[in-house]
Amino acid sequence: MPLDAQVALVCDAPLSRRAELLGLLPEPQDVIPRIPEAELCFTVKAIGLADSPWILEHATPAQISTCIDLDAWSGTLPDRHALDTWIDTLAETNDEAFLRSVHAVDPEMLVLYLRGRVDVTLKPNDDDWQPPEGAQTLEGQFYYAAHSADDDLAAIGRLLRLLFEHDYWTYFRMMQGAIWELDTDNEEWALRWRNGRLEDLGFPPWEEAMAIYATLRPSQLAAIAEDARPLDIREWQLPVWIPQLPAASESGPLVFRTIAQLADDERRASLYAFIATANEVAVADRMPLGDAESTPRAIEKAAHWISAGLAFVASENGIEPVEVLRSVPLQRLFQVGANLNPQKART
Repeated sequence: MPLDAQVALVCDAPLSRRAELLGLLPEPQDVIPRIPEAELCFTVKAIGLADSPWILEHATPAQISTCIDLDAWSGTLPDRHALDTWIDTLAETNDEAFLRSVHAVDPEMLVLYLRGRVDVTLKPNDDDWQPPEGAQTLEGQFYYAAHSADDDLAAIGRLLRLLFEHDYWTYFRMMQGAIWELDTDNEEWALRWRNGRLEDLGFPPWEEAMAIYATLRPSQLAAIAEDARPLDIREWQLPVWIPQLPAASESGPLVFRTIAQLADDERRASLYAFIATANEVAVADRMPLGDAESTPRAIEKAAHWISAGLAFVASENGIEPVEVLRSVPLQRLFQVGANLNPQKART
C-alpha cells in the first residue's frame, strides 16, 4: 500500500486496533511520523503509555510537543502527574529519540518536572560542606535528591545525563531553574507557548473560545452581513484525522445535509470552518483535549447548535439553508443557535 494509504488505514481504525496495525506494517517508522499530532496522542493513550515507547521512539518533535500540550495540562495549569508520566515514558526510548523529545518540550515544563521530583543544590565554596543524604551529581557542582525516598529517579538521571553530555546549556538552565525559578513564572510562560502552538492547530485560548456563547440581541439573531465571506478560509494542518465531514444522511444534522449541497471548493472550506468551531466548543467547554472522546463530543455539539442557528436564520430570512452557509460564518450560526436556548447550550 502507498504510505498515505497506510496512514489512512491506521487512523481509520478503532483506537484499540491501532497498535496491532502499526505492528503489522513493514515500515512503521515511516508511518508514525505522518499520523496527525492529536491522533498520535489518542493512540498512545489507548495503548497505554507504558506500552508505547516503541511508537514514541519514531514520533516527530511536533507530535511529542502536541501530546504534552493536549494531555499534560488541566485547564490553564500543567498536570504534574501527567507530565511525569509522559516524560518517564519518553525516557524508555533510545538516547537519540529521548533527546529529540526533550528538546520538543518547553524548558519551563522541564524545570517544573524536575522541581516536582527532586531538590537541587549548588555546591557552595565551603570545604566543610557535605551534600544532602542520598544526593547524586554528574559534575560535582549540582546535586539532586528525590523529594520522596521511594521515588525512582531513573528517568531523571537519564534525562540529566543526556543533557549534560549533549546539551550542557539546557542542563545548566534546568539545574539553575530547579533552584531559583518560581513555579508560577514557569507555568505562565509555558501556558503562553502552549497557547501559541494550539492556535496554530485551530484551538483558540479559552477566553477567545468563549465568544461562541456570546449573548446576541434579538434583533441580531437573523441578521446577515452584506460583505461576509464565511468560506474564504485559510487551511491549516488538522491535528485529528477527519478526511471528510460525517456522512449527510437524511436524518443527520441540518448543517451536514446543507454542506453536501455546496460546490467542491466550498465543501472543503466548510470542513475547516466546522472543525474550527468544534475546536472552540472543546476549548470553551474545557473538554480534555488529550481524550479521543472529546473530538466526537465537540463535533456533535457544534453540529447541533449550528443546525439550530442555520434553520432559524434561513426561516427568518425566507432563503434556503445553503445560501445561509454562503453568507453567515458557522461560528455565528452556533452563536445564534446557542442564544435560542442558552441554558441548554452551555450544558
